[in-house]
Amino acid sequence: MGKVMVTTVDASEVAKFEAMSAEWWDPHGKFKPLHMMNPVRLDYITTQIAGEFDRDVTANHPFDGLRILDIGCGGGLLCEPMARLGATVIGVDAAGGNIPVAQTHARQSGLDIDYRHTTAEDMAAAGEQFDVVINMEVVEHVADPQAYLTACQQLLKPGGLHLCSTINRNPKSFAVAIVGAEYVMRWLPKGTHEWQKFITPDELYDLISKAGLTPVDRKGYVFNPVTWRWSISDRDLSVNYVTAAIKPA
Repeated sequence: MGKVMVTTVDASEVAKFEAMSAEWWDPHGKFKPLHMMNPVRLDYITTQIAGEFDRDVTANHPFDGLRILDIGCGGGLLCEPMARLGATVIGVDAAGGNIPVAQTHARQSGLDIDYRHTTAEDMAAAGEQFDVVINMEVVEHVADPQAYLTACQQLLKPGGLHLCSTINRNPKSFAVAIVGAEYVMRWLPKGTHEWQKFITPDELYDLISKAGLTPVDRKGYVFNPVTWRWSISDRDLSVNYVTAAIKPA
C-alpha cells in the first residue's frame, strides 16, 4: 500500500487560485492588490533576512549561499527578487496551474528557480531544510493552521527565519479585505477570502510558538486610499500584517 501523505491543503482554496493562475504577472489583473503590495512585502522580507544573516543588501548578490523556500509561490512574485539577490530559491504551490506560469516567467527573466507542485507537509516529510521559509498570505487558506505551521518549522534549519503574513480578523478587516477588495473595488473575485479563517496577531504568535518557533517581530501593512500606496507600520496591524520568527539553534 502506498504511503498516505498528510496535508493541510484545502482543495476549494486551491481551486480559487488555480482559476486565476494565468493572470499572475498582469499588474492590472486579478492580482493587482499583490502587485501593489509587493514592494512593502519585499522591503520587510529583505530587511529581516539581511538582519538575521548579517547581509548587506546593497552588495552584489547579498543572499548568496542562502536556501530560501517560498510556500504558495503563485506566479513567482517573491521568488524572482530573492533569486536576483543571489539566493537558491525553491517555490512551491499546491495549485499546479501556477507552476508552469512561474517557470515560464523565470525562464523569460533568465532566472534559475526550482518550482514544484507540492506541499509544505510533503517537503517536510522528505527532510528538506532551508535557511528561510517565506509564507505570505497562505495560512488563512489552509485547513489546519497549526499543522501547517509545524511543517514550516520542520522545514527550517536551526537558526532559520520564518516570515509569515496574513489578515487580521476584526470588523475593519471584514470591511476592507472582504467588502472593499472583493465587492467595492473588485480587486479580487468574490469568495477569495473567508473572514472566519482570518487570524489575529496574538493567535498567530500563539500558533507560531506552539509550532516550535520564537516570534521576534510583527508589523502592519497599511493601504492609504489617498496616495494609493502601501506602507509598513509598527502600530497598525488592524488588517494586513507580517511576522518574523526564528527556529531556536
